[in-house]
Amino acid sequence: MIKIFRISLMVSLVLFCSCSKDYLDTKPTNASDTPSIFESIENVKGAINGLSKLMTIQYLESQGFNGEGTIKMYYGNYPGNHFSMNLPGWSVIINGEYREMISSIYLYYPWFYYYKIIGNANTVITHIDNVDCLQEEKDFAKAQALTFRAYAYFMLSQLYCARWMDSNNGASSGLVLRLDESSGEMPLSTLGDVYSRIYTDLDDAIALYTSSGGSRLENFEADINVAYAIYARAALTRRDYSTALDMAVDARDGYPLMSSSDYTDGFYSPTIEWIWSSFGGSDEQLHYYSFLAFMAYNSNASIVRIYPRCISKELFDKIPATDIRKSLFLNPQGYSYNQSTGLAGSALKAKAFELFRDIYPTSNVYAYMQFKFEAEDLPGVGYIPHFRSSEMYLTEAEACYFLNDIPGAQQALNTLNAARDPGYTCTSTGPALLEEIKMYRALELWGEGFDWFDLKRWGDSISRKSFSNGGNFISVLAITRGPEHGNNWIWKIPQKETDYNPLVE
Repeated sequence: MIKIFRISLMVSLVLFCSCSKDYLDTKPTNASDTPSIFESIENVKGAINGLSKLMTIQYLESQGFNGEGTIKMYYGNYPGNHFSMNLPGWSVIINGEYREMISSIYLYYPWFYYYKIIGNANTVITHIDNVDCLQEEKDFAKAQALTFRAYAYFMLSQLYCARWMDSNNGASSGLVLRLDESSGEMPLSTLGDVYSRIYTDLDDAIALYTSSGGSRLENFEADINVAYAIYARAALTRRDYSTALDMAVDARDGYPLMSSSDYTDGFYSPTIEWIWSSFGGSDEQLHYYSFLAFMAYNSNASIVRIYPRCISKELFDKIPATDIRKSLFLNPQGYSYNQSTGLAGSALKAKAFELFRDIYPTSNVYAYMQFKFEAEDLPGVGYIPHFRSSEMYLTEAEACYFLNDIPGAQQALNTLNAARDPGYTCTSTGPALLEEIKMYRALELWGEGFDWFDLKRWGDSISRKSFSNGGNFISVLAITRGPEHGNNWIWKIPQKETDYNPLVE
């Protein structure tokens, strides 16, 4: 297999250029090579476009690995607390049993995928200053490449590094910090060094976005708000609450919260609050390999048609009746369903098809089935949200709580939930306020790939209840896993890296 660290624009799956006369009017498309890319700024823009494309293509000859969608599903949703489905054959993934299997493709995939993005971003960063174009154009392109690199390193750190509270203030093992096109042997940095690089890349990107005066035309492109949003998420994970608060406020600037009608419109197309997403259209898609083919309630893909995705009963029961978000999950109250699997009885199934007439006709229906995610076209066409202003309000609330600004935390929750629940007012303080922040984070961001990552950074346990114990998880998935389980929730470095790079221990 081609070593992932020898990635450049001349090998493997390289950067992607637009075939259109005007890149800025197009979606991510096909490939080109290094010499032609750096002949003009138009080609460089296509290369940046290719970084977006890397987030939505099939990898490793497996339908399950589809770029960022796989990270959200396999590594964020499946192993968390609030994503229920009748998939006993997937218990090793859902229960987090692969984190120490260094030869497993599931352990290797995120490493492979994010270092591919990093390698391609490094090529742009290395060569952009030699392109014959306006300085402002160079600045904007370099800022975008830095943004992608920072995002990839941050995501890797969440998986393959210790949670910050366990890192001895960043002294624990980090990642291999590859910052140019070299493919030589390198040791692991510290986690503190990784965060330092993420911060530096984002500081540099923000300065370059500002000096360029440029802006994007498409939601899948990176811009200054994306850089702020990544910064906010990274700072929150690092427990740098002052920075997280500042960056969250900057990130949501210009992205007001969506209306209730937008919120219930399917989550397949960017709304006014989507800060960053990946492209999704019928003319360029992954068909049965796409994220929404694994998620959308109206998809005809067998994985979701037979095994619909459901919210946990515990989280559902906490949602106020006046909250619009409750309507996006099938309430089984007053109806019968299988008490071992959740499969709906005939009356509950009829209710689901009455409420959501575009459910695929041969789909199974389960109690607590989700209707948040819909496919715009079959089998799973649609954009994938990565950052929304909703998350930034939740980041503000959490940051304010840990900064002992209780009114600030309450106000952030009030602002967010006023757009979802007209009856909501936050009056909680102390530990109850933190639990309220966590609950609304789980609800607002349900299915978007946050669950496991949030549990890890908080040091909270996975605790799923079976049907017999008042929950809605099948028995093999109804587990309790403390933060010390499975190498302290740290994915080990893949064998493919250590075989190639003996400096990594």
